[in-house]
Amino acid sequence: MTQFYGDDKAITLGHPSYVWRAGQERRLNFIRRYASLEGRRVLDAGCGVGMYVAAFRRFTEEAYGVDLDPARLKAVKGLFQVATVEALPFADGSFDLVLSHEVIEHVGDDRAAVAEAVRVLKPGGRLVLFAPNRLYFFETHGFFWRDDYHFGNIPLINWLPDFLRNRLCPHVRAYTSRGLRRLVDGLPVRIIAHTHIYPGFDNVVARHPRLGRWLRRVLYTLERTPLRVLGLSHLLVVERLDDAFARSE
Repeated sequence: MTQFYGDDKAITLGHPSYVWRAGQERRLNFIRRYASLEGRRVLDAGCGVGMYVAAFRRFTEEAYGVDLDPARLKAVKGLFQVATVEALPFADGSFDLVLSHEVIEHVGDDRAAVAEAVRVLKPGGRLVLFAPNRLYFFETHGFFWRDDYHFGNIPLINWLPDFLRNRLCPHVRAYTSRGLRRLVDGLPVRIIAHTHIYPGFDNVVARHPRLGRWLRRVLYTLERTPLRVLGLSHLLVVERLDDAFARSE
């Protein structure tokens, strides 16, 4: 993936969650559905400004975050470190839960990032991973046209063949289900859940409450149907196996 570190690092690194709203709370509830937080040691790998770490601390005092960009961590206090998710500064088996929230699409080596998350999990610990869905109607990270970056939700770019999509969006990945699962192939994990979720539409609700609530009702209903495969994000949950068990598989 091409890296862009010009005047706007957010083109490459993406924008983290700056405000905690209904969409983030909903994703927290998904995390809690598949992984216990109470009293656990948890890590947000690629934590941005620490919104999910702060939410985790409702349930545990041992919530940590790492992020590549030191500017994002200046405003937060506590158990945060500047580090890349491809080389986490923790010993093997350090955490009960690792969250990777819309991060791997931006890193240089997504396979290494997932392997590192698994490495720092305890046996029985879980990685909860959110990542962009290639089948979603819009590319939400903007695109390049004639070397100029254009921000916005662009329809149907993700449906283009790879060689075209990658020319328009060299700064970010989007994953098919098979492509995402391929990242855990050969790792000592088992897949607990893999589904897709639609957006929270918090901005739409704020500006047009009736329309936003209708969109939520319709699309959240689709999550219970086969049309969930068109959702905004993958939600993949894997569990770290005991090393002895993994070797016997």
